[in-house]
Amino acid sequence: MFGGMNHTKLTKLSRLLQVSLGVSALALSLAVQAQQTGADPTTASIEKAGPLAVANVKVSSPSGYGSGTVYYPTTGSAYGLVSVTPGFTEGQSAINWLGPLLASHGFVVVTIGTKTILDVPTNRAKQMMAALAQVTALSATKTSPFAGKVDASRLAVMGHSMGGGGSLDAARDNPNLKASIPLAPWETTKDYSKTTVPTLIVSCESDAIAPVKDHANRFYDSFTPTLTKALLEMKGASHFCTNSSANTATKTLIGKYSISWLKRFVDGDTRYSPFLCGAPHQADLTGSLISTYKENCPY
Repeated sequence: MFGGMNHTKLTKLSRLLQVSLGVSALALSLAVQAQQTGADPTTASIEKAGPLAVANVKVSSPSGYGSGTVYYPTTGSAYGLVSVTPGFTEGQSAINWLGPLLASHGFVVVTIGTKTILDVPTNRAKQMMAALAQVTALSATKTSPFAGKVDASRLAVMGHSMGGGGSLDAARDNPNLKASIPLAPWETTKDYSKTTVPTLIVSCESDAIAPVKDHANRFYDSFTPTLTKALLEMKGASHFCTNSSANTATKTLIGKYSISWLKRFVDGDTRYSPFLCGAPHQADLTGSLISTYKENCPY
């Protein structure tokens, strides 16, 4: 490639490339910083509601899913969008505690109800993707109460039980997603080796409906070694440990890891890495709520 160039020309070209790479690195750094919201996070700040005021509105005509409620920060714009889906026979009330919590930390969240309460994970995956598409489109209309709030390039999925299985399916089939958080996931499919979306599985140690050895652990073990991944298992907890009915301490911990995962991978905000890999995370492991934690830090 450089045949025929003398030393002086090569030196000048090398310096030009160094400058170019430096500018590119700075641009990338600024782009990441532009997605940061609020002050530097602390353990205390992510164990409670965030600093942003939140409003919510029902989706009047859901397209491709049963029902939807959108939670969004009342100030600012261009936030990541997260779809949260309930499990078998459940409605939005099972998982809607996550709506205002995540929105207060700088996300737009749509909690959905499925077309029927009996929908299987593959159908739930399609419905959560339909919800992401519709809410993104509504955000692009001037008449929407959350107009301009959604950054269409930063989408994520969460879900409980069969909704968790749906989150796994959606992440496997939609590599454009930025993050996935299956909660006590249930699915008959066990191979997710094609997944490339950063995935945090939250499981419940004493789950009798989706036993961890047959579901969460098998899903996690099927991921490739290079996938950005983690598995958080709640000690002695039942299948419903991630739901609105869970106790405050459990929801505080799950909320903290969900916020950190979404901030790190939807927003690209590395300020949250210590809560997933660093000293604050290590402190959680010495507590009484976590029975198992697997990860492939650093990230």
